[in-house]
Amino acid sequence: MKSGPSASDARALAWEILQAVEAGGYADALLGHRLTQSGLATRDQALATRLVYGTLAWQGYLDHIIAAFSRRPPHELDAPIRILLRLALFQMCVLSKIPDFAAVNTAVQLSKSFRGGSVAGLVNAVLRRATTEWQQVTFPSPQDDPIGYLATRWSHPGWLVERWLARYGFDETEALLRANNEAAPTVLRANCCKTEPAELLARLRGAGCSADATTYSPFGICVEHAGPPERLAGYTEGLFSLQGEASQLVGLLVAPRPGQRVLDACAAPGGKTTHLAELMENRGEIVALDPSARGIERVARMSQRLGLSIVRAMVADAAEWRPADVLFDAVLVDAPCSGLGTLRQHPEVRWRRTPDDIAGLAALQQRLMLHLSEFVRPGGTLVYATCTLSAEENDDVLASFLHAHADFCIDDPRSLLPDTVRSLIGTDGVLRTFPHRHGLDGFFAVRLKRRVTPGIVAA
Repeated sequence: MKSGPSASDARALAWEILQAVEAGGYADALLGHRLTQSGLATRDQALATRLVYGTLAWQGYLDHIIAAFSRRPPHELDAPIRILLRLALFQMCVLSKIPDFAAVNTAVQLSKSFRGGSVAGLVNAVLRRATTEWQQVTFPSPQDDPIGYLATRWSHPGWLVERWLARYGFDETEALLRANNEAAPTVLRANCCKTEPAELLARLRGAGCSADATTYSPFGICVEHAGPPERLAGYTEGLFSLQGEASQLVGLLVAPRPGQRVLDACAAPGGKTTHLAELMENRGEIVALDPSARGIERVARMSQRLGLSIVRAMVADAAEWRPADVLFDAVLVDAPCSGLGTLRQHPEVRWRRTPDDIAGLAALQQRLMLHLSEFVRPGGTLVYATCTLSAEENDDVLASFLHAHADFCIDDPRSLLPDTVRSLIGTDGVLRTFPHRHGLDGFFAVRLKRRVTPGIVAA
């Protein structure tokens, strides 16, 4: 792409970021980096963020509309122009507060920076037609082709819709798909070693930030904030971290106590690691592993900013790492997964995952559980968690592990949890959250206890 309009324009910046995502980047990281450099006003940062996430989430729906007005199907268009048409149509067909002429005119002007403006006519023609006719575009019949309808209308890959349709039925699948296309909230976790959630909430509101306590996590605060978190009141003092509400519940499920020895086997970027340290009142030891040196650096930086000294961050592959004659009171396996529960935050993931990915990840998760369970002391805790809705990565991994390990059993966590969280635990003792049911990312987490063998005293 040749140099185009200034990045001070929110739409130009969104187009630039979307092209980088198409090339393999991740929207959250790209937005965090580019917004910091952009100099955009807060309102324009919010617009750029909404345009990026929304265009990615609605990509399949938008391509269906493009196909109705373009002589060439979307996959045959140059990637920058395909993305530009999606960006404009998202504003026209999904957002309601942006005038059509603003979306069309900006897209045409941006297209002039590509290939000397030779495609400006195509962009103009497609969008002008769509302005008056997009509502007449037909979709597959929900009765005759439910998979095609749900996949196209709610912008998810067909293979994923097919799986969820078989598991949840039509109405609930449609509700889930719709929820996945909504913008994820920005959630903070109050650092209980330094402040109380109510105090942090009052400080944020006093600084002019729109903020409210979360529904389930007692440490969570939902904020309306478009810029970098460093600009929020209390960040430099280490009063909070950014962590999704469902993710915060995993730490509560581990329920570590001060003075314990804990292993966080897949620790980066550090949200759950630091939450465990805070719950332990910064007393004891947490060994945090991750194969990525950059990821471990993030864990260490976050721990330092929050004033947590008990975290020992190490670059290591958890599937092969072994401690030196040490067992742990608690082991957290926050396993690498398909991320299909976090499509609100990472909408591009839906277009990148394949069924083969799920099979490969499930095999990895089983290896991790079998290996890391060795390091749980008798009477100790093993927590398995994912941020996906895939049964192969959740229920099947759990069943396979329990079948192979009679020395572990599900430990009902409800007595350890705040009242707000207990309702999320099923009769099987497993935590499951859903975007359409709870307004949370889709998480699966289970607390297991290692039985004490007769004749062996638990530490």
